[in-house]
Formats: sequence, structure tokens, C-alpha cells
Amino acid sequence: MAFLLRLIPDDTKYPFMRLRRVSFPFSALLSILAVVLFFGAGLNFGIDFRGGTVIEVQSKTGPADLAAMRTTLSGLGLEDVQLQEFGSPSDVMIRVEQQPGGDAAQVAVVDKIKSALGDDYEYRRVEVVGPRVSGELVQAGIIGVSLSFLAIWLYLWFRFEWQFAVGAMIATMHDVAMTIAFYCSAQLIFDLSSIAAILTITGYSLNDTVVVYDRIRELLRKYKRIPISELLDLAINQTLPRTVTTSVTTLLALLGLTFFGGEVIQSFTQAMIFGVLIGTYSSIFIAAPILIYLGVRTQTVEGKAPTAAEGKAKAEAT
Repeated sequence: MAFLLRLIPDDTKYPFMRLRRVSFPFSALLSILAVVLFFGAGLNFGIDFRGGTVIEVQSKTGPADLAAMRTTLSGLGLEDVQLQEFGSPSDVMIRVEQQPGGDAAQVAVVDKIKSALGDDYEYRRVEVVGPRVSGELVQAGIIGVSLSFLAIWLYLWFRFEWQFAVGAMIATMHDVAMTIAFYCSAQLIFDLSSIAAILTITGYSLNDTVVVYDRIRELLRKYKRIPISELLDLAINQTLPRTVTTSVTTLLALLGLTFFGGEVIQSFTQAMIFGVLIGTYSSIFIAAPILIYLGVRTQTVEGKAPTAAEGKAKAEAT
């Protein structure tokens, strides 16, 4: 049974470090594209950040008639009303952009919509976010992400060495940039759940990176004459079964949420699926090989250290 669940053999010898000459330019190109998408297409901010009103309704008489609802609501003189079916055919999400006139105007929107739709719909959720609250949420989101990055960087510096901390932060910022680019290209709604997705992706990617770094540090102490590129390959191959198994099981859970979790969490689950893939990529092709350029080297100890061939043979036996 254990053999059937083993996705990657234990004795893999993939030369990952040879691909760093391809992965680094590729990631740099993607990062430039992410900046272009951010300033070009921009993020599709949700009600949490733009302000406005969200109303979830359910038709009491069967499937909701979106065309009739649009016709009814378009006559109310509201700013940019969007209707979206989610979940069952009888469930509809109504989004109304922020109205001029302050908080009182936002509250009045709900009364207008309820009066227009009448008693044929059940109002399951109503959220009103004013411009002041949305601005505070944007500021709190930026501060929260920045503080989490700082805390992670300090921990890694304390736990490992400065090269490992810098490498992990570069890989993490790469993942965040790619995730934001994904939001821009797919035009997924960017709201508070998106901040949660970014923080979750950050934690996942760092956890994967720390596992690889811990094995690298262990091998650095054990084998002194192995070239650093071979040692990094050895560390990644030894942790590869764990990395792939964790990624696949996480993706299976996220796919279940994507197909059966409903429309409300679609942006979160889709971003998480992308984040797991890009986090696994960065742990192998960004976080590990960048240590070569940051000056991590094995130290030679004469008379005690094994040779490169001996070190690899002992590592494979272990």
C-alpha cells in the first residue's frame, strides 16, 4: 500500500542545479510580466477594498430570472449593478458599486433593491462597506503582509544564516508577485479572502523551502568536499518525495473546494491552486540554487572529510 502511495522514488538523481540557468531568466521574465500586468490590467478589487454593497438573494419560486432582475434593477438609477449566479440556479449575488452620498446612500441601496425585487426573493446576506472602511482595510492588509514578511525574515536569519533568510525571502516575494499577476490576468475578485490566500501561500511556500534548507544545512555539516551544486541537488532529491506528496494532497483538497465549494470561495481556491504550484517551483528552482550566488560554500576539512564520491554514496545509503 505504501508503494502505491509513493509518487516519487526515494533514490532520484535529477540534476536540478543545471536548470538554474533556465529557471532564473524565466522567473525574471515572469516577474517583469507581473509588474506590467499590475500597472496595466490592475487588480479587480472587490467590495472590501472599493466600497459598495453585496446582497445575496435566493428565489422562492425556482430558478432566478437574471434578465428580468437586471431590467428591474437598471431602472433604479444605481451605479454599476452586477448580477452573478452562484451555487444553485436560484441563488444570485448582487454587487452594487459605491454610491455618491456617503454611508446613508449605501444603506439606501439595500432598501431600493428590496422594494424592487419584492417578496419573491429571500435575502440571505447583506454587506455594506463604506469608503472609509475600505481604505482602512487596504492599509491594514498592506501592513499585515509587510509585518508577516519581516517576522519570517528575522526568524529565518536566526534559525539559519543570512544567506538562507535572503534566499527564502526572494523566493517568497517571487511567489507573491506571481500570485498577484495571476489575479490581474484572470481578473479574479481581490478582496479580504485574497489577502488570506496570499498569506496562506506564503506560509506553504516557506514551509516547503525550510524543509529543503534544513536538509541542505544538514548535508553542509556532514559532507565538506562535495561541490555546492551537487550538494544542493542531493538535498532536493532527498526531500523531493515529501515535497511532491504534500503538493499533490493539498491540490486534491483544493480541487474539491473549487468544484464543490460554491462560487463564493472560487477566487480563493483558484489562487491557492496556483500558489501551491508556484510555491513548489520556487522552493526547488529559486530558493535552493540562489544559495550558490549568495556565497554558501562547503568548507574543506583535511583528513576528516569524505570525498565527493564517498559523500554521495553515504548519502544515498542513508
